[in-house]
Amino acid sequence: QVQLVESGGDLVQPGGSLTLSCAASGFTFRNYYMRWYRQAPGKEREFVASLSWNSGHTNYADFVKGRFTISRDNALNTLYLQMDSLKPEDTAVYYCNVAIASVDYWGQGTQVTVSS
Repeated sequence: QVQLVESGGDLVQPGGSLTLSCAASGFTFRNYYMRWYRQAPGKEREFVASLSWNSGHTNYADFVKGRFTISRDNALNTLYLQMDSLKPEDTAVYYCNVAIASVDYWGQGTQVTVSS
């Protein structure tokens, strides 16, 4: 079955950096768009970034443009999110996502906390 496992979340100071990973299994990873979302306490889940199957097309939410970079390694079935210049408002649980045959699959999420 489809499985997505996020990792890399941590407590980091404002201005710091983190790299999140999402290990995928149970489907042909190299064939699918992949996405990152996040959900802050008391807020709805929101789109962060997406990446096409061959890394040829990316899309970012305005609030992360120029700070976050989405990438993938199809040989390792892994999605990444490099996060730089982190702000307190980036504090959230970060999820990776794939849509297969109109069904959304999610991982369990990884907590990112930006605080001094």
